[in-house]
Amino acid sequence: MNLQEIVSVRPDVMHGTPVFAGTRVPIQALLDYLEAGESLDEFLDDYPSVTREQAIQFIDLAGRQAVADVVARSA
Repeated sequence: MNLQEIVSVRPDVMHGTPVFAGTRVPIQALLDYLEAGESLDEFLDDYPSVTREQAIQFIDLAGRQAVADVVARSA
């Protein structure tokens, strides 16, 4: 699954806020849950339109990108 399959940005959906593809759930909602110490399961219970696979893939891709950015800056 690539980022375009996970994240959608369209002006007609939530005014262009990045959301999980096929939903109106902002990506930021997941980040806010995790930052507040809530579990992935709690997030998925509250936002059933987001699949576990979407959430996990987003976290994985975001983490990989963060590591790549750190490596690029240190090179």
